[in-house]
Amino acid sequence: MPRKPRIEIAGYYHVINRGVEQKVIFKEAEDYRYFEELLCTYAPSYGITIHNYCLMSNHYHILIEIEKETLSKFMRQINMNYAIYFNKKYKRSGHLWQGRFKSWYVTDEA
Repeated sequence: MPRKPRIEIAGYYHVINRGVEQKVIFKEAEDYRYFEELLCTYAPSYGITIHNYCLMSNHYHILIEIEKETLSKFMRQINMNYAIYFNKKYKRSGHLWQGRFKSWYVTDEA
C-alpha cells in the first residue's frame, strides 16, 4: 500500500531525521559544513527559509518556513545529496536515513 502524501501548507515546520539504527551521520566538521551548504544552496530555489537548525552526530533538527508545497521535494533533495556524499566519502552503501523525515507544523512559539 502506498504511503499517504504529506499535507503541506504555508508556514513553519519543525523537521527532523535520524541516521539508520541511530548511527553517526556527521563524523567530521567537513560533514556538518557540507550539510549546511546543501541547506543554503537549495532553500532559495524551493521558496524555503531556514530559521534555525541543530546538527547532532546522529540526527538533525531544522526550523523551516515554506511559502508553497515544496517541503517534501526540498527534503528529498537535501537527504539524497547528503547520503550520496556520505556514502562516497566513507566508502559505504545502503540507506543512511532511518526513514522519511518527520515534520510537525508549528502553530505557536512554544
